Amino acid sequence: MIKAFHSNWTTPFFKMNPNKEYYIEDFEILTTIISALKWREKNGSIKMVTDEIGANYYRRLGIDSIWDLGIDISLEGINNNIDSNLFWAAGKIYALKNQEAPCVMIDTDFIVWNKVEDLLLKSEISVIHKEEINSCVYPSKEHFIMKKGYLFDKKWSWTVLPSNTAFVYIGDNKFKEYYTTESIKFMENLLDSDDRIVNMVFAEQRLISMCAERKNIKINEIMALENLFSENQKLFTHTWGYKKEMKSDFNKRRDFCIRCINRILSDYPQYKDMLMNIKSLEIYFNEINK
Repeated sequence: MIKAFHSNWTTPFFKMNPNKEYYIEDFEILTTIISALKWREKNGSIKMVTDEIGANYYRRLGIDSIWDLGIDISLEGINNNIDSNLFWAAGKIYALKNQEAPCVMIDTDFIVWNKVEDLLLKSEISVIHKEEINSCVYPSKEHFIMKKGYLFDKKWSWTVLPSNTAFVYIGDNKFKEYYTTESIKFMENLLDSDDRIVNMVFAEQRLISMCAERKNIKINEIMALENLFSENQKLFTHTWGYKKEMKSDFNKRRDFCIRCINRILSDYPQYKDMLMNIKSLEIYFNEINK
């Protein structure tokens, strides 16, 4: 059995929404619940790594029990040198840095439906899929303007394919430390940029592949991207691309949330009261109970 963790750094939310009270979309609450419970059922234990605002939010929702390893608030101490608007997913890197390998880093919108241990142990590092080098998303080294004194490792390969980090297994503490240190160093030393995609995916997804290649570690790609979203694929669900549609189309949001609620009630009926006490889900229970 392999330990896993979710992460949620709330600071970027307030950068984008300075006058709002913290919240998580209803569909993301539901995928978080399924992701945690299904991991526990099929693969091992799991924790949430967040900050005080995140921890208090989950406790108010009443869902803190879904993580059998509890809620860790170590993201409260993230370095202020990191631009939380630019590096909105930096919390994942800091959370990973504090874990003991072997471990799995899993996004709250990513669900593993069955046992995957055999798939993960094929390599020191496993990722859900590799990504093509599109110059608009993964530009050349010259694109990045860095602080004086920062140098990219001359032995890093800029041709190695980036790795999607929605789901990552790392089996070696030395590599984990190397990758997270280099990622944080990059985020601390970037200058003159406002691109929230290019810079974050370099720190998170391109660097893990560059660091692995530098250490002569072969990354195991669990499946190709086109296979992940194939109807014939039943092992994983990643809702990343669908979230924008659900935000703009209530019918899609409603249908998705009702499917999630019904799946939780079917697989984990002991959590029915927990779901029914989440105010934002009340509208869907009214539909279900018609």
